[in-house]
Amino acid sequence: MATNTANPINRRTFLGGVAGMGMAGMSVLKLPALLAAEAAPARKPNWQIGCYTRPFDQFDYPVALDAIAEAGFRYVGIMTSNIAGWVMIKSSTPVEEVRNMHRAARKRGLEVLSIYGEFPVSSSLEENCRGLKQLIDDAAICECPHLMLGGIGDERYQIYYQTVAECCDHAAAKGVNLSIKPHGGRNATGPQCRKAIELVGRKNFGLWYDPGNIFFYSDGQLDPVADAATVDGLVMGMSVKDYRPPKDVLVNIGEGRVDFPKVFDRLKQGGFTGGPLLVECLARGALADVKAAARKARLFLEQLTGRKS
Repeated sequence: MATNTANPINRRTFLGGVAGMGMAGMSVLKLPALLAAEAAPARKPNWQIGCYTRPFDQFDYPVALDAIAEAGFRYVGIMTSNIAGWVMIKSSTPVEEVRNMHRAARKRGLEVLSIYGEFPVSSSLEENCRGLKQLIDDAAICECPHLMLGGIGDERYQIYYQTVAECCDHAAAKGVNLSIKPHGGRNATGPQCRKAIELVGRKNFGLWYDPGNIFFYSDGQLDPVADAATVDGLVMGMSVKDYRPPKDVLVNIGEGRVDFPKVFDRLKQGGFTGGPLLVECLARGALADVKAAARKARLFLEQLTGRKS
């Protein structure tokens, strides 16, 4: 907004003018300020603490959403459920089903913060882009700013990331960030993820960190505290996941090998000083037990970050 410097108003002149205007003048002054306050978008907190549907994916997803809301979360990630195919949103998912998922979340006061989506990858760049763009559109339907992808590790590696690069502009136009996570294969570690992200080379494609998976895919040999030092400047969000040997990530947060305070400290050194933190895995059990573990994880993250979700 331009500033008029030709006739500056000092504090004394301004206050004197206000005093002379009386209460009616004060009301005129207040109204624009009130309107501006109402029009200004609410700022997201520095850390957005949420929970994916995955910890509750042995249940119908409306039950999962109820449990996430009852555990005190404001944010949800759409990932998996007990539906056919496990992953809730694929490029083949009917749009009306996606809308219903969004409505169900909003009905419970939950904001969709992340979606894990899958699209078929073939030798056809055009077909691949059609699938990924549909996932991006699905994220936009859900008013979701983050679409997380699993990556790929076979002979389709180059065309997969070419597809991502081709779709970044479409994602940006929809207000959606794209990311991959440490997920095995050729994106199992921080350096491997960095290589893929740099191959795409777009600002709205980054890393969704997952400390539990760093342990999991290295069979417990690579500590995420050490790996976190390799991802400076890349992290957009985090799947909060613990790990227990020999090969278990269905672990309640804080009960496994991940040293979350040290991981957070190192990620913050690298520039991840705020953003989405979504609980991805917890121990299996009865609904009440998983919900209690989710609430405990939320409190743990609130204490770790110094803010409420």
